[in-house]
Amino acid sequence: MTAILVGMTYGLQPYQTSAMGWTNPFVIACLAGGAAALIAFVFVEKYAVEPMFRLELFKIRMFAAGNIAGFLAALGRGGLNFMLIIWLQGIWLPLHGYSFEQTPLWAGIYMLPLTVGFLFTGPICGHLSDRYGARFFSTAGMLVAAAGFIGLMTLPPNFNYPVFLVFTLLIGMGMGMFAAPNTTAIMNSVPPEHRGASSGMRATFQNTANTLSITFIFTIVTIGLANSLPTTLFQGLTQVGIPAADAHMVANLPPTSALFAAFLGYNPLGTILPAKIMNALPAAAKAQLLGKTFFPGLLAGPFKSGLRIAFSISAVLMVIAALASLMRGKKYTHGQTDLDDLPEIDESQD
Repeated sequence: MTAILVGMTYGLQPYQTSAMGWTNPFVIACLAGGAAALIAFVFVEKYAVEPMFRLELFKIRMFAAGNIAGFLAALGRGGLNFMLIIWLQGIWLPLHGYSFEQTPLWAGIYMLPLTVGFLFTGPICGHLSDRYGARFFSTAGMLVAAAGFIGLMTLPPNFNYPVFLVFTLLIGMGMGMFAAPNTTAIMNSVPPEHRGASSGMRATFQNTANTLSITFIFTIVTIGLANSLPTTLFQGLTQVGIPAADAHMVANLPPTSALFAAFLGYNPLGTILPAKIMNALPAAAKAQLLGKTFFPGLLAGPFKSGLRIAFSISAVLMVIAALASLMRGKKYTHGQTDLDDLPEIDESQD
């Protein structure tokens, strides 16, 4: 898993003339080697006396369905925070008057509805699932989260915040409805002596899916930017007065450099434009380039298409996770006998 995740990390970085590094031999070697080791791991664990992963636990319907649903849920939501932060810091907050240096703080503040929704529904649904079982709450939670993702797809880059608040609140509430009931159901379904391994397996699936999601969604957005941002950026730079040759060079830089600059609270154009180009510009043109609206206005269009694709994929994954959760069956605790199934006791006999 480490090799696969390292390969994916370097796959997001530029390689030679490509905007991304998926053709990098090191990336290919990491992905192929990690996949081969992962396949070997399954066979090793199958015959090990004390395996880290107890594959026989997947024969338990509740355990298998819960882990599949949890993996898909994490895969759908893992990249959400990353994309929302870039959306807020790179486009929305600057367009609404915030300096790039202020955007990291305010992006966190404007994303609080996610946390509020989770904190509201998590404890309530966790308590109710102890009594009524996890299937209804976890399935409904995934459908609520899917509705939130579909809502985000409809928003323009420069959205109205109250609408954004409602959709992010829905996603947070859906995740809260899902998380505690699903975890409890997984842990209750296995024998007590295997709960340590079960917890590790559940966490591995969730953490791996979160990382895969960030890589997958960021790749989609970056590919979309690489296809359309250079032309948009070239036109914007030449209109300000930058020579065509210099504008072409800057416009064809990897889009990840501008995105990560915004993510870290720096002015993207102030980071990617060479000093000699900036110094040669008139003061008015320089102020326009480094203003709060110039780059966000250029980024909005190319970023929107990739973002909608990413949110649509997340919505589909939420629906599939809901179906997997629905297949878990009724409330079940390993080793617990239903009192209705016990034979009646004849109290007339000593």
